[in-house]
Amino acid sequence: MENYIKGKIVEDPLQITDIPISNIPQNVLWMQVRGGTKMRNVISHVTTFYENKRDDISCIWTGYGKSVEKAISCAEVMKRNYNFKLHQYTKTGYKIVEEYWDPVVPELDQIVVKKKLPIVHIYLSSKPLDSRELGYQPPGQFVPSQGNVNISKEK
Repeated sequence: MENYIKGKIVEDPLQITDIPISNIPQNVLWMQVRGGTKMRNVISHVTTFYENKRDDISCIWTGYGKSVEKAISCAEVMKRNYNFKLHQYTKTGYKIVEEYWDPVVPELDQIVVKKKLPIVHIYLSSKPLDSRELGYQPPGQFVPSQGNVNISKEK
């Protein structure tokens, strides 16, 4: 690859219609998290947006590529901020991104690399969602199994 330099990157912009969740309400807040997104800024924005609407929360967190983990973290922080009372759908998939590599040597052809980047959409709602839907998680705090570990307190 020493004979090539990275050129343009082409990706289709995300549209709310691309999210594989049915019956998304009109008033949904869609947060698209990127690699450079500061979590405290987006969490602060969501908290301010829903400041007086504790019973009508509808938010989608989306992240792809390296920002998948950040989108998941933002959703988990939001659930914690609302006392684990939010219903959740999680949908995963792939987003196609094309990278163009331009030749340094004139005799070579341009290379196009198509990447399939993982993408996650996490829909949080204060209103009940269809529990039969794939990816549904009910409200409540997840407590991982401790296995055979004895965690009793000694007196």
